[in-house]
Amino acid sequence: MKNKLALFFLALSLLASATVSAQIRELERSTPEAEGVPSGAVIALMDSLMGLPKTDIHSVMVLRHGKVIAEVYPAPFAPEYRHTVFSCSKTFVSAAVGLAISENRLRLTDRVASFFSDQLPDSISANLADMTVRNLLNMTSGVTPDWNMRNVRTDWIKGYLGKQVKVPGEHFDYDSMSSYILSAIVQKVTGMKVLDYLRMKLFEPMHITDISWEVSPEGINTGGWGVYVQSESLAKFGQLLLNRGVWKGKQLLPAWWVDQMMAKQSDTGSFGYGYQMWLCEYPGAIRMDGALGQYVLIIPDKDMVVVITECTLIDGATQRRLVWNRLLPAVTNDQPLIAGKDYKRLQKKQSSYQLPVVQGKANSSLVGKYADKSIMLEPNKFGWQSLELHFKQKEVIMTVTETNGTKYDLLFGYKQWKKASIESYPPYSIEAKGRFNGIEGPFYVAGSYAWPSPSTLELKAHYVNWITALNLALRFDGENVQLTVKENYSSEAKVIKGKVLFIFAPN
Repeated sequence: MKNKLALFFLALSLLASATVSAQIRELERSTPEAEGVPSGAVIALMDSLMGLPKTDIHSVMVLRHGKVIAEVYPAPFAPEYRHTVFSCSKTFVSAAVGLAISENRLRLTDRVASFFSDQLPDSISANLADMTVRNLLNMTSGVTPDWNMRNVRTDWIKGYLGKQVKVPGEHFDYDSMSSYILSAIVQKVTGMKVLDYLRMKLFEPMHITDISWEVSPEGINTGGWGVYVQSESLAKFGQLLLNRGVWKGKQLLPAWWVDQMMAKQSDTGSFGYGYQMWLCEYPGAIRMDGALGQYVLIIPDKDMVVVITECTLIDGATQRRLVWNRLLPAVTNDQPLIAGKDYKRLQKKQSSYQLPVVQGKANSSLVGKYADKSIMLEPNKFGWQSLELHFKQKEVIMTVTETNGTKYDLLFGYKQWKKASIESYPPYSIEAKGRFNGIEGPFYVAGSYAWPSPSTLELKAHYVNWITALNLALRFDGENVQLTVKENYSSEAKVIKGKVLFIFAPN
């Protein structure tokens, strides 16, 4: 009986493992050379991306002819980790709108005000009355963006419709709230959230199962941001668009709608904007584009898709130029190449890329004085009330106690990454009301540490299934501790003062 039970649980374990594996390994793999791409060009792209300043690369995937020919997840990142993709979410909203139109639930010419009779201002201007679904799609609603509204109000629809409206259709104003209103309209006409609608129409047929979407205080998917998904699922969706809505021989998204999504619908003063997508510098290419460097690049003339997730403080045009200039010129017209030494180099590099660990010594003479002591912190944006440091052989454990009573350990390795799971939310660059609603944990944090000087402990913490990283520096001076925190999505460092409890008697 025991053997049968053991076999049963082993089978369940293998099934669960296979399910996860299938989710991240469903796209066919090939070699660059078999698809007409020299491995040397792929190496040049990857090396250049990894060498960018003020940038943490989290994943890069390169597809040609629907096959993955190269992918990197620099340690401590991994393919199974989901990632928040910010405004890439907008393109999913556009797909949902197109599906609703194809089912005669919606029209481009429908007036926005007609969907929200109970949330309109007392006096409706002619411009508000004229605003259409198409104006929301191509960012010409006439509403001046108010990026703070979502941070201070919970009635986002009423807040948006209450704004002054210029003549719709005349000016391009990029605004995540326009996408939110589209999400609300899709929910009105389908009776389900955009995520649930897309699950039924696209995600289930494509086996995109590991996906979430933030939900507003009004119970609506946030639309312009908030999708939380794996890189390979982004690659699948990019391939669907490249194939004009066809997935494994089935037309999941109308081809005519994909064409409109990827055609110029607004003049932005540069290359133009489609329906919740950007036209690119490279002729004919179009992209899903999210803050801090989240990209799905769709390149029809090369039959390629490139996915990049990262956290960067530099202009994203730099990353795209590397794709245009390092990779694309070397791509042949469907002629297979012979794999050689560069392919072997690529194989080795793909598994060895790593984000920088903290530099310094493994130990300090102060370890014994501060080990296991409580460091009480002044009020701070992270909600950290106190820290405790526990020192082991080439490992630091930092116990965090939050003001709400939540307590967890973060692990930091010396010259390596150590990972911990936490039942708390990571720091987030978006401060919208109800943020993280709809996003489930746990979150994983990988850390590295070193002592650059005897009195300073530096720690790096990557929230590997989110986007955030924290650079922490603890400077010890008797009973006083100064904690300096720098978020990877901000150029500013925050200083938090702390006091050590039950500290040793000063010398």
